[in-house]
Amino acid sequence: MAARQGLIKARPAMHNLDKQPTSEADIASLGEKIRNGELSPVDLVNACLARIEALQPQLNAFITVTAESALEAARVAQAEIQSGKWRGPLHGIPVAIKDFYDTADVRTTAAFVHFKGRVPKKDATAVGKLKSAGAIILGKTNMHTLGMGTTGLESAFGPPVNPWNAHYIPGGSSSGSAVAIATGMCYATLDTDAIGSARLPAACCGVVGFKGTYGLIDLEGILAGEQPPGEEILWLGHAGIMARNVQDAALVLDVLADVPDLGTQRHLRLGIASNAKPPKSLARFYDEATQVLRNLGHEVLELPAPMVEPNRGIAKIAEERRAIRAGAFSEVDVFVLPTIPDATPTVAACGKNPLALSPAYTVFANYYGLPAITVPCDNDPSGLPLGLQFVGAPQEDRAVLQVAREYARSAPFGKRSITPQ
Repeated sequence: MAARQGLIKARPAMHNLDKQPTSEADIASLGEKIRNGELSPVDLVNACLARIEALQPQLNAFITVTAESALEAARVAQAEIQSGKWRGPLHGIPVAIKDFYDTADVRTTAAFVHFKGRVPKKDATAVGKLKSAGAIILGKTNMHTLGMGTTGLESAFGPPVNPWNAHYIPGGSSSGSAVAIATGMCYATLDTDAIGSARLPAACCGVVGFKGTYGLIDLEGILAGEQPPGEEILWLGHAGIMARNVQDAALVLDVLADVPDLGTQRHLRLGIASNAKPPKSLARFYDEATQVLRNLGHEVLELPAPMVEPNRGIAKIAEERRAIRAGAFSEVDVFVLPTIPDATPTVAACGKNPLALSPAYTVFANYYGLPAITVPCDNDPSGLPLGLQFVGAPQEDRAVLQVAREYARSAPFGKRSITPQ
């Protein structure tokens, strides 16, 4: 493997590290410790806030940090759990919200200069669900201004920095969320994904990025009361989730949406996308990932994924969504392909082009309203993460999560630390 060139040479130590949870811990294990009284939500929130304090000046992942309200919510969560009122696995877990979603009495800016003082009175629906589940909101993550770019380099608050190497973009538009998850500032984030806005930065920063079937997660409360987005964004826009692993993303999804649990693992038909070939410099990494998938026991085929041009338009989108299952998904349940067409580009190479990071391999999932997830699969020759993407038929959210989880557990890369050092 190529040597890492991360901005963070050594991870900052948290206070009382031997008694505090590490940033690599998963939500399920932390939640169980909180439920059993082995871990205090207050200590967990303090550990995340200490990490934010140490890394925010370098990485600029957050626009607003709500330390006081987070600690108060943690104290409430601790008291509730001690009195037997445990709300579920997110109770007491620190999360963050992309600064697109309204948060009551906390500014929501979309990284737009004219919204710097915008303070909504009501939570977005998805934010309210996280709070009802007992999740602790640490603050609002940075993003590409108004969600109008894939590089993550434009923000009224300054751009976030890719923690693997500052010379490379973090991806966008959910740039700050990817940086925060990659560096252990929080355990999950609520995001958006219109052409790949969650999956692209997740791939660039080496974390898991998920978006569900169209309409699965409620988007009500994104910049409520402002000029409504165009019809194209209304069709393409999806809620997104980022986390350190697939299981964590699934736990958050269970809070935000009613997704049936399929119970036993299914035998799936996987389609390696023959029209999404990586460049020669990256081919061996994806070949190795494909081999892992072949060893899982599922049926593996090679055939073209239903790609669309990013500027295709939406004149026939409803009709084509209705036909997609009988068409492209008649032979497969889940397509497999790289998340981005090439390696993560440098800041210099992107220049002032807000769409310099190509969404060519992600936008079709938005156009057809398909569930999709990206997981880390290796490091490229420059030491930057590579993302492997799974895209399922409509309503096959659990199938996408299943195969992504199986891959992550079986791949050699999944057994190594994926945190920038």
